[in-house]
Amino acid sequence: MRSRGAAVAVIVLLIILLDQMLKIWVKTSFYLGEDLRIFSWFHLLFIENNGMAFGMTIGSKLALTLFRIVAVAALIWYIYKIIDIRRVPAGYLICLALITAGAAGNIIDCLFYGVIFNNPYPPEVATLFPASGGYAPLFMGKVVDMLFFPLFSFTWPDWVPVVGGDDFLFFQPVFNLADAAISCGIVILIIFYHKCVQSPSMLAKMFG
Repeated sequence: MRSRGAAVAVIVLLIILLDQMLKIWVKTSFYLGEDLRIFSWFHLLFIENNGMAFGMTIGSKLALTLFRIVAVAALIWYIYKIIDIRRVPAGYLICLALITAGAAGNIIDCLFYGVIFNNPYPPEVATLFPASGGYAPLFMGKVVDMLFFPLFSFTWPDWVPVVGGDDFLFFQPVFNLADAAISCGIVILIIFYHKCVQSPSMLAKMFG
């Protein structure tokens, strides 16, 4: 059981560390909007957002940040409560670790990036701990995104209703490693461990 706890802790810490290293490197090496083409299907494109994963924006930023903090705290408590239960699948714990780490990684951006970075106009790049201070107060930092996968594109035929003649690009969202961890954790949960999260009664039957 201790090895499972150690594995979960390592996954969470490693994802947070890698996510923050990549974000800080991009933030201090790229100007806002800079696009570095690695392959035709993979770019590093530096953008920032105020909202949720993949650049979505829903409601108040402060409320969203506080919700994330509460959600991460709840996930950590939940993992702690079930980590020693043998019937809990290790894969289920790994999924929870991925989601927890991803949410925590984006929380760090929102909490501290406004305080520790400036936000200069392109083509200047940001400075870590600038003498003039950060660009926003605590809790108001922007989330750094950079992973862009324009896998393929085409133009809809003119005869297609509504979208005929429009260009289509797949995959358009720009995201970060934390977003990827959250998405992978949720998808694996849905596919392989959906019975674990279907209902409180199912949880009680499996883990109680």
